Amino acid sequence: MSKGFQKIISTAVPLNIENVDTDQIIPARFLKATSRDGFGKNLFRDWRYENDDETKPKKDFILNNPAYKGRILIAAKNFGCGSSREHAAWAIKDAGFDVVVSSFFADIFKNNSLNNFLLPVTVSESFLQKIFTALEKDPQTKIEVNLREQTIRLSGSPETLSPGEGLGEAFGISAYKKTCLLNGYDDIDYLLSSKEDIIKYEAENTL
Repeated sequence: MSKGFQKIISTAVPLNIENVDTDQIIPARFLKATSRDGFGKNLFRDWRYENDDETKPKKDFILNNPAYKGRILIAAKNFGCGSSREHAAWAIKDAGFDVVVSSFFADIFKNNSLNNFLLPVTVSESFLQKIFTALEKDPQTKIEVNLREQTIRLSGSPETLSPGEGLGEAFGISAYKKTCLLNGYDDIDYLLSSKEDIIKYEAENTL
């Protein structure tokens, strides 16, 4: 997600596997690097290739399926569990995803994602299954995520969606993180944006 995110409409990649932990997202052997760049090529590395050989992609793994592309990753429940490595969020972001959707995220992964401009959207299990079903029927189904309104909407043709599936849901996010994502602020940027208010407050309250 580029800084200043407000709304995204994109096709999506469905990863319908529960309890995906951070070691599966980015294996521990790739954690030596300190830069955030380059982690995307190793996202789900052990699931993507035979014997860690990039010339032998596993045809049955969803990231190797050319039918599925987009800036939104749809994950099953309990995504991002396991160790607290921030590199998991780095890898997903570097691979080109701006949003991850699941019915449940591990708290540390969720916070790491928000700190790296990767938006985690929590939906109900029933709506998540509707998304998986729609994408299975039509990989070109698009999803709209509106951060300002805090809504996610599944859109598509009448042939791929059942009645009511396009209505979508609201999702929660802290007011502070929402402000940061809408404006492209990290924690320092947020403080700097309030500099004038801080100066004014100090001037008015200094004895």
